[in-house]
Amino acid sequence: MSARLVLISHALCPYVQRAAIVLAEKGVPFERREIDLARKPPWFLQVSPLGKTPVLLVGEEAIFESAVICEYLDETALPRLHPENALARARHRSWMEFGSALLNLIAGFYNAADEVALSARASDIRARFEQLELALGAGPYFAGEAFSIVDAVFGPVFRYFDVFDAIGDFGFWPTLPKVARWRAVLRSRPSVAAAVRADYSGLLQRFLVARQSALSARITASRAPQPGQPI
Repeated sequence: MSARLVLISHALCPYVQRAAIVLAEKGVPFERREIDLARKPPWFLQVSPLGKTPVLLVGEEAIFESAVICEYLDETALPRLHPENALARARHRSWMEFGSALLNLIAGFYNAADEVALSARASDIRARFEQLELALGAGPYFAGEAFSIVDAVFGPVFRYFDVFDAIGDFGFWPTLPKVARWRAVLRSRPSVAAAVRADYSGLLQRFLVARQSALSARITASRAPQPGQPI
């Protein structure tokens, strides 16, 4: 791939992480340019009609939407991260959509207004993980020994739970050994680890607190000094 690649990013965007992981897996050099989505620069809407990240600049051309970016990269750079078989490839794309649906549930979880809603959203996520448990094989990755774009999709999904688990036990993981094992394998994958900044966890916690939700109340309460504790 000879064209210069620039990945327009936001520090917390899980969809950006997908593209960054695929680029890293393929060993393709690229520049990462972060923007503030709350203060979008004028040029950004010219390359991102939907006003979202990621955007991949390929020379003078702009590609937007993470799934499209990942598909383009898989068609133009080796190694292939999709299966060769058409049916297997379609199945992988189906589970990529499942991963996107999980991200929507995660947003509902961290935006839940009260504890009742928080518990309900946690149950929704748990139900999806139970479905995922049934779909997984022997591992270590979604398709067995080979890392795929499905793995690139779920690495950012699981990363949220490193922060959520530190806040409290929401009952996501018990009796889901395959999902838990897959999560651990993806966490240790260099491309997944490198897809975010070193200060990602702190940035995410500040973002969550700013939501003024039930989850942000839990974070704030966990930071409050306990009786008898020095302030």
